[in-house]
Amino acid sequence: MEIRAFRGWRYAVSGGDVSPFIAPPYDVLTAADKAELLARSERNIVAVDLPHVPPKEQGPEAEYAAAGRLLERWKASGVLAQDAAAALYVYEQAFEWQGGAYARRAMLCGVRATELGRDVIGHEHVFPGPLADRLRLTEHTRMQLSPIFGFYDDPGGRVAEMLAAATGGPTVAHGELRGVAERLWMVTAPAAIAAVAAALRDVQVFIADGHHRYTTARNYAAAAAARESVGPDHEANFVMFALVARDDPGLLILPTHRIFSSLHPDGSVEALAAASSEFDWRKCRGGPDVTTEYVEGLLAEAGPRAIALVSGTSATVWLVRLARPEAMQQAAPEQIEEWRQLPPAILHRLIIDRALRPWVVGQLGVEYTPQTRQVLDACRSGRAQLGACLPPIAIGSVQAVARRGASMPHKSTYFYPKLATGMVLKPLE
Repeated sequence: MEIRAFRGWRYAVSGGDVSPFIAPPYDVLTAADKAELLARSERNIVAVDLPHVPPKEQGPEAEYAAAGRLLERWKASGVLAQDAAAALYVYEQAFEWQGGAYARRAMLCGVRATELGRDVIGHEHVFPGPLADRLRLTEHTRMQLSPIFGFYDDPGGRVAEMLAAATGGPTVAHGELRGVAERLWMVTAPAAIAAVAAALRDVQVFIADGHHRYTTARNYAAAAAARESVGPDHEANFVMFALVARDDPGLLILPTHRIFSSLHPDGSVEALAAASSEFDWRKCRGGPDVTTEYVEGLLAEAGPRAIALVSGTSATVWLVRLARPEAMQQAAPEQIEEWRQLPPAILHRLIIDRALRPWVVGQLGVEYTPQTRQVLDACRSGRAQLGACLPPIAIGSVQAVARRGASMPHKSTYFYPKLATGMVLKPLE
């Protein structure tokens, strides 16, 4: 891939504490989340990044125009200031997960936008509604507001060493967002920038999160080239990425569990088991003894393609394992073998689309969460009639599916924590 430094726009705050101004990515936020963030500061980046809620489709033109005008006011009044020199930005997130302490280090830079499958590899479908929303916002702001999360192979650790050396200097920004400590450094020395670019020249980047934003960036660049003189080195041709080495110890992939509602009250896991002969079904524990640790322990012992189904208010757990792999070949002949081995694919093709379908009343209600506790709570409270807990997908499986040009099932992975929006903004002109 081809990377380059850029002159970012950042919040100009005394002491560099940007906690009141940063936000999670737009696509995980609700209207209530937006209100909560704006209560911290009316200058929170969400005021610009999320003009239309929910961002699943294009909103009124006036909302995007207002976001663009607000961003211009912030730039003109000094709320935001542009760095004097082009830089690579070292971005570290320190956090805790299940009792362990982690730190994940990324590099914010521009990556030349190319067709997916060459230098940049994707693994998710994109949808027209979110693409239209992001494109209108980009056209009015002329800014990339949040980075795309990408990971890459750094087997010798060369880039990691360069970034580690940069963190010995002073931070230019720091903050806290939902329990995650955010820190930022700048690398401006031309020799260091050139060395990092050379190390990554023959390396591919895999999109972990941000497929809609990447496609939007390419669409924006194509439209700009069509209506004005935009050369190959124009900023519009470079997309802001947060690049993380695949072997970074803080690169956590959590599973995305499912919580189901709108099921007929006569439905049961026993009925599912009777209708799904492709699986081995084992009834495990139920009641108050079912804990997050218990469910996750079951999945860890059972292997990478097991599923734990949680039923009813008793929160009884069933461990489900595919007994006949050929069933997935029959159910998904159009997919590659790596895709057919993914637990979300097995769950949806053989259980949800087949065995569960007769019990659905109207439209199946599905919620997604990386938290096993939320699945158990939803079942115990009666808010959900069925939960499905999945094991995490290995990063090698993500790469294997992506390299074959296939798309992962919807909501297969959850890279934790999410990147913050607002640490650095990348101009497109």
